[in-house]
Amino acid sequence: MSKVVQLENFRRSRKHVSFHKSELRELMNVYSRRVASGEWRDYAIDHMVGMAIFSIFRSSFEMPLYRIAKVAGRSVNEQTEWMVVSQGERLKRSTSLPEVLSYFEKKLEVVG
Repeated sequence: MSKVVQLENFRRSRKHVSFHKSELRELMNVYSRRVASGEWRDYAIDHMVGMAIFSIFRSSFEMPLYRIAKVAGRSVNEQTEWMVVSQGERLKRSTSLPEVLSYFEKKLEVVG
């Protein structure tokens, strides 16, 4: 037996998460630097209920090297959370996108 659902109520119950223009600019700045250095070659943007994901690939035929996820807060009062995930492991997590993207900053090394 089918259940009738009011479309208006269904839309309210789902949390639609997407990237804002300024967030995409920050993501693409990091991405373009790594493409220029030859490390990354492709990206994808996915949307799920309560989450938007920016996936980074070394090649189009591989699994993503990294996923940068924007996750909606569980309640109206909770902030949006950002995280960097690689191979199922959470590498960095914060409520600030620049803080999460700092994971990708290259560390300077002393060369002897």
